[in-house]
Amino acid sequence: MSRAATAHASVPACRRPPDPAGGAQGAAGRLLRSLRRAAPALGAYLAVRLCGLLVLARLAHAKGHGVWPTLATSWDSDWYLGIAAHGYADALGTRVNDNNLAFFPLYPLLVKAVAALTPGSRASVGLLLAVGCSFLAAWGVFAVGDRLYGRRTGTVLTVLWGVLPVAVVQWMGYTESLFTALAAWSLYAVLTGRWVWAGALAGLAGLARPTGIAVAAAVSLPALLSCRRGAGRLGRRLTGALIAPLGWLAFVAWVGLRVGRPDGYFAVQRLWKNEWDGGRATVLELRQQLIYESRPPLFLLIVSAVLITSAVLYVLCAADRQPLPLLIFTGVLLLVVLGSAGVYFPRARFLLPAFPLLLPPARALALLWARRPTAVAVVLTAATAVSAWAGAYMLLVWEGPP
Repeated sequence: MSRAATAHASVPACRRPPDPAGGAQGAAGRLLRSLRRAAPALGAYLAVRLCGLLVLARLAHAKGHGVWPTLATSWDSDWYLGIAAHGYADALGTRVNDNNLAFFPLYPLLVKAVAALTPGSRASVGLLLAVGCSFLAAWGVFAVGDRLYGRRTGTVLTVLWGVLPVAVVQWMGYTESLFTALAAWSLYAVLTGRWVWAGALAGLAGLARPTGIAVAAAVSLPALLSCRRGAGRLGRRLTGALIAPLGWLAFVAWVGLRVGRPDGYFAVQRLWKNEWDGGRATVLELRQQLIYESRPPLFLLIVSAVLITSAVLYVLCAADRQPLPLLIFTGVLLLVVLGSAGVYFPRARFLLPAFPLLLPPARALALLWARRPTAVAVVLTAATAVSAWAGAYMLLVWEGPP
């Protein structure tokens, strides 16, 4: 039986062994051992992201742009900084793309709280928070890959997540790094049977991004299914299942109360032209870009390639019989992103947290590593170069948001 199948089978009935050290000292020891094991993966992640940053800085200098404002205060970063400084709107209004209630509160709340205790601007704090969360996310990505297939796969998985075409967003004042960190560690908690932790982290993810509902589903559904099978620790499983969606539900309910209508959050989304249509708009846009456009924008071609590749990778993940929580997480995330009728160009960014989709290529490269390490190094180096170029193009040439 493969490690993935073993982990899958262990999710309903996993029991943590007793901690011989006990209490906080034992937890600190486990944390330190986990960090030491992840250190090579985190070092590799730092290396590939620094390569992207250096390319961006070089091209930004050539075009007369500043790197710091590009990363810290552009597009959605400005919305989050506005929320941190002035709070949320108190009415629905009628203006299109102009209501900040569409943005979830955890990241701007963290920016406001940390900025109140530290020197420097909110923009600097927001950027540093995003970079710090990217390492927590990379650690969580490694932990999931290591848990399922071993250290080598976990390391490759971390590098692949760091060289995605839109990975530059991981070091911007955006929520993707925070959300990925919460999602990865919540999934790891499910795989290791820590149901209350999984639910708590999923609840926080639901306060970070609209797609937090995917993390909640990945915790609640397996927990409830395992309860039906009569597995142990029933109370912990039910607790995790119940608290997982609370963050998302709380913000949606709060927006409704703030604007005075039960569907207030969804009304805000409609003002941003963002409704779920089952994928019709996505298919039409793909057809337009790939068939009818004589010269489609390069960035939109990158987005289209990411969407198609993600769908194919999900089929491979299902065929590989990944653990149910991972399949639920990536499946719901794909349903939300591909099924939306909203703007097309940020969808590659919306899929950035879907790191379990990278497990099939990570496993293949990890197996190749044992026989031909040079070939793996060439593949990952090429991916790093493409990611660095794509990130610089997205921020310096493409005229819209990432």
